[in-house]
Amino acid sequence: MLEFAPASGGLALWAHHQDLADDGDGGRDGDAGLGARRARRLTGGTVADHDATIFTDGRTVFYRPAFDDWPLEVRTAWVAHQVLHIALRHVPRERALRQQLGDVDAQLFNLCADAIVNSALAPLRWLQLPARAVRLEDVLANVLGVEARADTALAEWDVERLYRAIDDRRPPASNRASTRSAGRSDGSGQRPDGPRAARLRTLGAGTAQDLKPGARDADSPETEAEATRDWGERLLRAQAGDGPYSMLRGLLADLPRVRTPWEQVLRTQFTRALSQQPGISWSRPTRSWIANQGRAGPGRRLPWEPGMTASRNVPRVVLVLDVSGSIDDALLARFTREVQALTRRLEAALVLVIGDTWVHEVRHCAPGQVDLSGLAFARGGGTDFTPLLDEAAKHRPDLIVVLTDLDGPARSRPRCPVLWAVPEADARAKAPFGRVLVLR
Repeated sequence: MLEFAPASGGLALWAHHQDLADDGDGGRDGDAGLGARRARRLTGGTVADHDATIFTDGRTVFYRPAFDDWPLEVRTAWVAHQVLHIALRHVPRERALRQQLGDVDAQLFNLCADAIVNSALAPLRWLQLPARAVRLEDVLANVLGVEARADTALAEWDVERLYRAIDDRRPPASNRASTRSAGRSDGSGQRPDGPRAARLRTLGAGTAQDLKPGARDADSPETEAEATRDWGERLLRAQAGDGPYSMLRGLLADLPRVRTPWEQVLRTQFTRALSQQPGISWSRPTRSWIANQGRAGPGRRLPWEPGMTASRNVPRVVLVLDVSGSIDDALLARFTREVQALTRRLEAALVLVIGDTWVHEVRHCAPGQVDLSGLAFARGGGTDFTPLLDEAAKHRPDLIVVLTDLDGPARSRPRCPVLWAVPEADARAKAPFGRVLVLR
């Protein structure tokens, strides 16, 4: 790796490397046995539990004895593969995604990460990927029905977006018959695969799972953010240093970034727009005016200075719901819970405007009592935001939030701030005005 790609190959020097012994084997030397015990401690199991000859826990690359029997080009490919998993922060990103979604299928995520890494390494002729290595362009074509070249796909798809597009496992309420017909669940038999998840498992059949998160507690958010920044800088320097010979050629979308959760951004926007702010009161003077009036002496009056008041009308937010957009039910539920909590905490009234090319319904909701369950979505089709925004402006809101896919014109602009909340699949859509919030 250092010979053919000195800068990007040098990323391996930032990772830890550990030889392992097979379970029950003392190893070729004492260090190998120590490595086996360390692997048990870090991964929470026995070395025999791992079917991968080489794997990583996000920090260390572990090698089992059979690794030495492979040809040099194959060993190089696998080391580069694991180093990119570490550099791209795939293990902590899986953990972060699990915290957001509540449930992440480890095998599906592993295959998505493998596909991105393999497509990045495929053009290199000095290493040899396995014949059945899963690649991103094949996953897009065979699982999602999207035709794209490898360089185009690597510039557009990151592992989180790819996983969300593929994970169509049915909810736990699915019946046992459907579970048996799907042939795969999360291990408890409660979440059978949908067609996309099943196709990816078939495509990746025979691929060993090489992402093995450790049993130890995750680092603090500050430590994780610092490590992500460090690896991001190393990747950029490596890419610039090797140029066309880099192992990272074309790998743009999946570079690790310190992402702010959309929930935090939404809370900030709500707080700024809806918090009680002092206003001018012409019915009461300022304290300085009263004091100066007393010092001015008899017969002299100073110009009136209005005072300030902390009270104002109840803050109001209008939520415009585009029912023609492709909003996932799980994402809609998360968004609803967040809006409910924010309006309750800020004691804000909420008006719900539902429509697409015209206004279907207007609802007035008490703070913290937004109910979006049971709404029917057309799942596609055009939208005209003009009548929806005009209706929203009639209620004189402090903030307008539009839940949409941004597919449609907006010929009027309200005076208050507008926040466009869009699903990740429409993250590249352009808003006519206001700020775009991507719901990841």
